[in-house]
Amino acid sequence: MSNAEVLVQDHVLPAAVARHLELQIASAQRLLDLVLRQGSAIRERDVEAVLARLGDIQVEMAARDSLERERTELIRRAAVRLGVEPIDVGLPALAGLAAPAEQERLLTRSAELRGLLAEIAREHGINRALMRQELTFLDHLLRVSGEESEPGGRRLMDVEA
Repeated sequence: MSNAEVLVQDHVLPAAVARHLELQIASAQRLLDLVLRQGSAIRERDVEAVLARLGDIQVEMAARDSLERERTELIRRAAVRLGVEPIDVGLPALAGLAAPAEQERLLTRSAELRGLLAEIAREHGINRALMRQELTFLDHLLRVSGEESEPGGRRLMDVEA
């Protein structure tokens, strides 16, 4: 494919990026919902629900792998269109290929996605801390009940790690 063909085919690149951002946002919203629901299940000590949400999260993460492959392809296309290396492609350069109204929309949606991803990371960190706390307490109960007959015996969790 020649550069001229690439330029003709990539006149839709900003629209493809906008569509991709919408898919990323929808996925991030689903993931945030699952992480929040998992946090509720942890707080309620509902083991079955915690495990079910973990399975749901794994399914969503697998779907996000597909989105990441699409993102990589969009970056590659943009790099060709802009005449730069893929590592040098950023959203401002991509937005520069769009009409002014679309540029603002792309930048706004990108900021929304970053906010969602930050919230997911924060809530996931809280969930991890809650799980660590629950496992530490369970480990303590087992030791107190005599389940650990010798020092250094079987533990549920290495809390010093």
